[in-house]
Amino acid sequence: MEGLASPLITTGLPAALGIIMFGLGLDLTPADFTRVARQPRAALVALACQVLILPLVAFALALLFDLPPAMAVGLMLLAASPGGTAANLYSHLFRGDVALNVSLTAINSVLAVITLPLVVNLAIAVFEPGDARVGLRLDKTVEVFLVVLVPVALGMLTRRLKPRFARAMDKPVRIASSLFLAVLVIGAVASNLAELRDEILALAGVTVVFCLASLTLGFVVPRLLRVPRDQAIASAFEVGLHNAALAIVIAQSVLQRPEVSLPAAVYGVAAFPLAALFGLVVTRGAVREAQPSTSSAPNSSSSRP
Repeated sequence: MEGLASPLITTGLPAALGIIMFGLGLDLTPADFTRVARQPRAALVALACQVLILPLVAFALALLFDLPPAMAVGLMLLAASPGGTAANLYSHLFRGDVALNVSLTAINSVLAVITLPLVVNLAIAVFEPGDARVGLRLDKTVEVFLVVLVPVALGMLTRRLKPRFARAMDKPVRIASSLFLAVLVIGAVASNLAELRDEILALAGVTVVFCLASLTLGFVVPRLLRVPRDQAIASAFEVGLHNAALAIVIAQSVLQRPEVSLPAAVYGVAAFPLAALFGLVVTRGAVREAQPSTSSAPNSSSSRP
């Protein structure tokens, strides 16, 4: 079994993630990085929520739910993982600023090469002191770089050099990415059934709370700082929908700790319906806000002679 599992983990999982990240790159252009300069407040607030506040939320939840060390590290890994194309889709469905999502996805993918190993390294130091590290060691940093940035860069290069091919590949790669994510989630669960049975209640509870907290944080903080609603919606989905596939691959092929992938696997199942529910709530809120202004129009017209 180990002989079969080793090539799958060392080669198959990174290859699957590579296709997912390549598909993400097909949606990006250099302009997506520079667009942030024209709308800096929304982007900076969302990035602060993603990079600074969210790991603290995950740390607090790991303590509150008294997660085992490996699961706590897995939750921190999930929190440090950037958003993905799903955030763009949900933002489009629920009237967010999709252009901002695309820009945030591009920047988060670059930042993750630094922030993800750093957050995971700190989590291991706190929850599993003395254990093997990821992030501050050069070889592990190179692995994270290879699985995150190289496929994205190749996707962007393909879009620039072969735009027609990139458009033709967009839908097939999206379908393949969804299938690969499903396979990664099923594989992570199947390889850790014993641990999952022992921790299913805690993991289900903490991942649901973490997902809802991420979405709420990504929406409320920008609104408090007077970011327009459509950009706050984009921020909510970018902060709230993490790249579970990336977290699973980092846990299994870089850390070589399959049990660390369980929070991301459970999250991969729970996040999408929760995000849809959140989007419906936010959209209803927008309708309620618009009603007073629309209802005042007839009154003003009726008062005219």
